[in-house]
Amino acid sequence: MQGQEIDQFVLLDEAAARFLNTAATRLGWSARSTHRALKVARTIADLAGARTTQVTHVAEAMQYRRALKTV
Repeated sequence: MQGQEIDQFVLLDEAAARFLNTAATRLGWSARSTHRALKVARTIADLAGARTTQVTHVAEAMQYRRALKTV
């Protein structure tokens, strides 16, 4: 998925959008890093059967990214 497709298909609830924006800013993530995390978060939401991507999905995706960086 590219940027426009991510915006179209990854439906964030309001709390998840705020959380992602705050966390990405604090961590100094680029737009590319943020989009990658969003794609993973959407996959997690799909596996959970959720219609929207929620804070828990975003947080889990961010943890996977941080875990891979330390390996």
